[in-house]
Amino acid sequence: MAEDLNQQEPTAEEKAKFEADVLKAAEEAMKMDDSTSSPTGGDKGPEPAEGTSSAEQPAEAAEAAPSAEEVLKQQLADANDRTLRLMAEFDNYRRRTAKEQLELIETANGKLLEKLSEVQDNFERAFASENKAQDLEAFEKGMQMIYNQFAKILTDAGLEQIDPTGAEFDPNMHEALMQQPSETVPEGHVVTVFQKGYKLKNKILKTAKVIVSSGK
Repeated sequence: MAEDLNQQEPTAEEKAKFEADVLKAAEEAMKMDDSTSSPTGGDKGPEPAEGTSSAEQPAEAAEAAPSAEEVLKQQLADANDRTLRLMAEFDNYRRRTAKEQLELIETANGKLLEKLSEVQDNFERAFASENKAQDLEAFEKGMQMIYNQFAKILTDAGLEQIDPTGAEFDPNMHEALMQQPSETVPEGHVVTVFQKGYKLKNKILKTAKVIVSSGK
């Protein structure tokens, strides 16, 4: 029996091999633990900011930096909007200015007509039966006063008569009805004014109708 127990005791070589196997198994177990704690097995990249996932970061970057085409489209839309606003403002200004000019003309005409109505009143009083005078000289004097009043109103309004008697013929201001010889008036000058012309400041309203000298 003792002989059997001596035979079952491991040898030194077997003990050494057993210890080597145990050591190897321990090393493999440690490697397995490391791989479990680091599934990727590689270096970790930069960690995302707190509260932001790595998937959200590229989307935010894309929104923060629009493409050049989108920028140009936005600039074009802004320019079109400004143009439409300017056109609307100009149209309103044009309408307002035209209305103000029309009101100004109507006001000026109203003042002129008010003064002319006074001349008409004086004519009616002069022609009234109770005011008819037997003295023609007095009647003529009254008509002259009314005429002077009428002429002053027109002059104050800027109307000016064109009386070119003896002046050189000017086709811009005169209309020649005919020519006739003259001993006193040089050729090409006005002999007789058949109808006076009128101008308002520097604008010709009506040319003067004249007879022009053809010389001796």
